Amino acid sequence: MLPGAEQGRTPIAPAQTSPGMVRWRRQSSEGTGGTWFLQTDRSPGPHRGLLCDKMIPGLGTLTQDTLWCFSQVKGTIEIGATEADIISTVEFNHTGELLATGDKGGRVVIFQREQESKNQVHRRGEYNVYSTFQSHEPEFDYLKSLEIEEKINKIRWLPQQNAAYFLLSTNDKTVKLWKVSERDKRPEGYNLKDEEGRLRDPATITTLRVPVLRPMDLMVEATPRRVFANAHTYHINSISVNSDYETYMSADDLRINLWNFEITNQSFNIVDIKPANMEELTEVITAAEFHPHHCNTFVYSSSKGTIRLCDMRASALCDRHTKFFEEPEDPSNRSFFSEIISSISDVKFSHSGRYIMTRDYLTVKVWDLNMESRPIETYQVHDYLRSKLCSLYENDCIFDKFECVWNGSDSVIMTGSYNNFFRMFDRNTKRDVTLEASRENSKPRAILKPRKVCVGGKRRKDEISVDSLDFSKKILHTAWHPSENIIAVAATNNLYIFQDKVN
Repeated sequence: MLPGAEQGRTPIAPAQTSPGMVRWRRQSSEGTGGTWFLQTDRSPGPHRGLLCDKMIPGLGTLTQDTLWCFSQVKGTIEIGATEADIISTVEFNHTGELLATGDKGGRVVIFQREQESKNQVHRRGEYNVYSTFQSHEPEFDYLKSLEIEEKINKIRWLPQQNAAYFLLSTNDKTVKLWKVSERDKRPEGYNLKDEEGRLRDPATITTLRVPVLRPMDLMVEATPRRVFANAHTYHINSISVNSDYETYMSADDLRINLWNFEITNQSFNIVDIKPANMEELTEVITAAEFHPHHCNTFVYSSSKGTIRLCDMRASALCDRHTKFFEEPEDPSNRSFFSEIISSISDVKFSHSGRYIMTRDYLTVKVWDLNMESRPIETYQVHDYLRSKLCSLYENDCIFDKFECVWNGSDSVIMTGSYNNFFRMFDRNTKRDVTLEASRENSKPRAILKPRKVCVGGKRRKDEISVDSLDFSKKILHTAWHPSENIIAVAATNNLYIFQDKVN
């Protein structure tokens, strides 16, 4: 047992001896008193040496005193929504100051957090539009007679190194590296150009001028710096930036490619599960992610509900996994839909790098990297739908791909459901809560009331019947601020931002 555990303080991760080590230390060594601090060797990270009692300040747990309240909603009302407006990905940058969304129309919208008001110290800055640009256009593959959608599948931020911001965005076939920068000055006084930018006749130039920079209104520019194309035969489902910040990987249904940010015309194939005979195909890759600290390690999940951990030091082609995570199937729960609902739709490393979180259709599971036989935690997201699987199969909802996210301290998990519900699970207290993203609760600072679903029998006043759930309203994409209790929830064409109530 780790020190501090006997005092009711649950460590986020057991002690380790490898990089990324997490351990407890006592501030006072006299007797049994003093305060236990969580000390982590992982770097960089915003939570180094934070006090870890019942909750980490600024990150919190789902105790009865934590209340989530409405902050903002972005997007048009449902009546004016089009297919292109539907949000397909949401991602905070590493500081949480920027929030990016991608939609089915190929657009990327970046929101920037405003500075906190000095007059309202308890009110945190709101997110307002910083930049909007068209990332991808619809294309047509004439060789395969295939239409390539402009829909943005994933966005991943790179850590900020200078005044500009960089992000990766991808559709089904092409990954692009975008630079987002500010410009508040413009050059004037060229010798070979006039004020409108047209070239001047050198014979008319009699004097030389020194160009100067003049102030101008702030303009945010988004420019594509790299285009990584023609490397995927199948649809890209994941991109992940490596911790060396020099490479990233892109994964489709059957292959995973490793790219260098400086090289666009060549990638290295590191995973290939395509069989020689496609009739022998039994599973596909559903998601992939790099380890947050070890640049040689990555995981990928499959439609069979398995997770493979690979080490690129072992061989150039990672056709043999280092670890294989699979939960034995319970024969009593075996049904026609077992294989479909066991397919993993998302996989995420914890910030500490010790755990893996996976999302299948009905559950969220947390795996310890040191135990492959079964998950250490399993959370039921919407088990009341188990009796509705037949109708969900008929309307194709059973194939929906829900994502999952950690909070900044890896102590709380969030994932989406139907009827614009989203779920949170506290790993320490084992509490869970169901909240709703709705314009009916969009009054400023309005506290979100927990929702409950009634499966059968007499329905209480505050409950909603499972037969009344709207399966067209679904929350597939969510994001959590890296160091604060601020969450972004994509509900069809609306982006809801919630935060915990500040007393």
